[in-house]
Amino acid sequence: MKIICQNIQDLPLIAKEILQLYPRHRVFALRGQMGAGKTTFMHAMAEVLGSKSEVSSPTFAIVNQYDLPENTCIYHFDCYRLKNIEDAYNIGLEEYLYSGNYCFIEWAEIVDALLPEDCININITTDNNNFRIFEF
Repeated sequence: MKIICQNIQDLPLIAKEILQLYPRHRVFALRGQMGAGKTTFMHAMAEVLGSKSEVSSPTFAIVNQYDLPENTCIYHFDCYRLKNIEDAYNIGLEEYLYSGNYCFIEWAEIVDALLPEDCININITTDNNNFRIFEF
């Protein structure tokens, strides 16, 4: 599926649509160039899921946790700084992925080998009009 996002106000609608299409999935790989809008999209996704936490890029922490209602949470990863798959093992990535909580992974190509088969890939690109294109 392909959705063109013309402005930031469209992001919650896109997040809702993705969650409706994949209601049982919990692991999502956010793919796109630097500046494509992966972290901005995470703001909308966290809000739609009901998080009151402030969303920020986990570039230095590698993983941020945002609390959700009913004692669940979102794990938001930024794997950009991981050098190899062993770094992913060292932070316990597999435990997060199979925790049953939502996991959203920026720069997921670095940890592709660890992602579950049912991981949903969300590709974010920009076009000549600087619109964001979401493909999943």
